[in-house]
Amino acid sequence: MAELLWSLQDSQLVARFQRRCGLFPAPDEGPGEPCAGPAEGAARAPGLGHLPAAKGRGAGEPASGLRRVAVPQAYVQKYIVKNYFYYYLFRFSAALGQEVFYITFLPFTHWNIDPYLSRRLTIIWVLVMYIGQVAKDVLKWPRPFSPPVVKLEKRVIAEYGMPSTHAMAATAISFTLLISTTGRYQYPFVLGLMTAVAFSTLVSLSRLYTGMHTVLDVLGGILITAILIVLTYPAWTLIDRLDSASPLFPVCVLVVPFFLCYNYPVSDYYSPTRADTTTIMAAGAGVTIGFWINHFFQLVSKPTESLPVIQNIPPLTSDLLVLGLTKFTVGIVLILLVRQLVQNLSLQVLYSWFKVVTRNKEARQRLEIEVPYKFVTYTSVGICATTFVPMLHRFLGLL
Repeated sequence: MAELLWSLQDSQLVARFQRRCGLFPAPDEGPGEPCAGPAEGAARAPGLGHLPAAKGRGAGEPASGLRRVAVPQAYVQKYIVKNYFYYYLFRFSAALGQEVFYITFLPFTHWNIDPYLSRRLTIIWVLVMYIGQVAKDVLKWPRPFSPPVVKLEKRVIAEYGMPSTHAMAATAISFTLLISTTGRYQYPFVLGLMTAVAFSTLVSLSRLYTGMHTVLDVLGGILITAILIVLTYPAWTLIDRLDSASPLFPVCVLVVPFFLCYNYPVSDYYSPTRADTTTIMAAGAGVTIGFWINHFFQLVSKPTESLPVIQNIPPLTSDLLVLGLTKFTVGIVLILLVRQLVQNLSLQVLYSWFKVVTRNKEARQRLEIEVPYKFVTYTSVGICATTFVPMLHRFLGLL
């Protein structure tokens, strides 16, 4: 068993998959040789491993928890693409596992398809992502080494590898959607199952193609998600009744996620993991509070039936498509405005409170600034998406 796990974590296995899919490093590629530019594309790659952490939470760092340990120096990694079908397929599939997809897909589901289904998906997504993100910084397993692996992404390159949160999110969303809609809408189950498997498989394979995870990272993420779905499934009906909770419920929804984000495991050096986790947790808290506000203040024009209720999927007509796109555009514009406004306001307050120079970009990475401003901003976004956007839709006659 140990040999099997070791082989699944081998970077050479990822490199062989990349070569079979037509992705090769440039002939002159080397970890210590800076390159002037890409052969047919470029990406940043780290050194051969992660640097050790400073000793203790306060060793060599401010009280904020931001380490002063230098991130491994990156170099411009040249690569050659010999099969553009796989290149674009897996780059697109990788995008389906990123937050930008979920922060558009989940609101679209809420505004145009089924609000209760959207809430269930959001809460399961938040739970899975939090466990996955924390597991990375607790286990601290490195990503595949480069060379031999070609790395195509830059932003998350400083994060650890195990488990793959892309694989976790894709598996959680696709199979939660399948399980939840099977008893609510009439459609061929085999078609839904094939779609869920195809979606999660493509996103998972894209993590190997982009060189960001080992096979063990991906399989570990899928297994953890499967276990979480099985364990939480009996409580899914409770999720559908969260809007009828007590008046103290919003306090718990705010305090618990904020506490978890503020006490997020300290990394060896700064990475976007804590910020991403705070964004996800805050969005989930905002969505949950938004549903509670709708119920408590009776802002919903008519009660929506709880899951499950068998319904026929309406045919996709041009009028329905235009209406859906209009609602989505109006909602996204309002969300972007709220996000920008709240973010600027919260940063100004925090900068003033902690006497930080506004132009200091690194200040945003400090614990006492990053977590509060991210949490306030995306909690507001979640509330806006579930409460104020539907109110605007109703005002504009789009409902």
